[in-house]
Amino acid sequence: MQADKIWQAALGELQIQVNKANYNTWLKDSRGINYANGVFTVAVPTAFIAEWLKGRLHSVVCRILSTITGSTTEVVFQVQAVIRDSAPGRTRLMPDGGVSIKERPTTARGTGFNTKYTFNTFIAGDCNRLPYTASLEISENPGEVFNPLFIYGSTGTGKTHLLHAIGQSVRHGEVNALYMSAEQFTNEFITAIRNRKAEEFRAKFSRVDMLLLDDIQFLSGKNQTQECIFHIINDFLADNRQVVISCDRPPKEIASLNARLRSRLEGGLVADIYTPDHKTRLAILDLKSSLMQASFDTTILNFLATNFHGSVRTLEGALIRLSSYSRMSNTTLDVDAVKQLLNDMIAASRQSGGHHTAAAVINAVADYFAIPPDDITGKKRDLKTSRARHIVMYLLRQQNNTNLAEIGRVLGNRDHSTVIHGYNRIAMDIGSDSQLSKSIEDIRLMLKSRGSA
Repeated sequence: MQADKIWQAALGELQIQVNKANYNTWLKDSRGINYANGVFTVAVPTAFIAEWLKGRLHSVVCRILSTITGSTTEVVFQVQAVIRDSAPGRTRLMPDGGVSIKERPTTARGTGFNTKYTFNTFIAGDCNRLPYTASLEISENPGEVFNPLFIYGSTGTGKTHLLHAIGQSVRHGEVNALYMSAEQFTNEFITAIRNRKAEEFRAKFSRVDMLLLDDIQFLSGKNQTQECIFHIINDFLADNRQVVISCDRPPKEIASLNARLRSRLEGGLVADIYTPDHKTRLAILDLKSSLMQASFDTTILNFLATNFHGSVRTLEGALIRLSSYSRMSNTTLDVDAVKQLLNDMIAASRQSGGHHTAAAVINAVADYFAIPPDDITGKKRDLKTSRARHIVMYLLRQQNNTNLAEIGRVLGNRDHSTVIHGYNRIAMDIGSDSQLSKSIEDIRLMLKSRGSA
């Protein structure tokens, strides 16, 4: 049996086992190119896709191929470049690994980009690795992979930064990029309707190679605007022109969203971006302070990373305040001075993160680790329960500023020295343990979604 026929059969099975978005993103443009000596070679467009498939679907693909071929089969993912066919809107993989070619009109370059938002000033971490890497890939091969790219996450996590970085990365080449907020798009569309220039409004997008649309949740309930953007996105995708969209939630959670538009948004790569973990916050602070030409002791940076765990903008605002005060007063700040200077911001940050009752925190941590709440407040001391108990101590102290005696009381009348030990264990590990940091951020999101009760 020929390699391409084997792979087509395998793709049929994979379509059943993976969701549509993952299939379209990672498998749609793959080809079976060789099968010999028990090794099956699959051609994919980029190294990023090859790595993802190797890490996430390798065992699944091997099992499916072994079933189809009737013998144990190993799979290898091989990168082969994608180039455009002469017919518009078509692509093909070249066996010789030829260079990707894109011929588009080079009219006015993209405008309206924030020069501070570049890839060089974006800190990548476990919280944003997928959208960051996908954005880099798009900037190098616009219209060829991850189209559309849909990035979602809460306010201040770096979505807008990535959109501007993509636009500025490609605008010096032969790609005409346009950045718009969904609100700006809506306002311009309404004006065009009133002036009977709707067709002219839509036509201007035909001169654009890349559309970067920010905060699309603004379109919720705006049926006529959604219909317009649906057709524009359709035009882009038909011509293999790149679309990148940001939102504060995934497409399925956008209220009153046109079903056809939702389907289009989910048809490419949907990548979530988390609030930065402790390690990433430290890296952001280090970079920002360097750009400000300000120098702060590591204990101060760690204090900021610990107390501002939500929006990156808030984190940067705290750093700006410290830098400004240090320059104006010509003094070197210590942690005590920082606490006084940022007292109001810390209180506001804790409030925005939600002041939750001890019971709410215990229940959220218990749900996250799938253990009974009574185990956390009881005497069990296995590794999983102890870790969960220490996280409760950390959250109650760090987020609610609950005193040590009260934390000990709600956790089964434990001694304050036990609470200090548990809190310090998490505070010490959070900077180096990315999984712990992500767990705590996930629990915070759970608490936020449940309200302040």
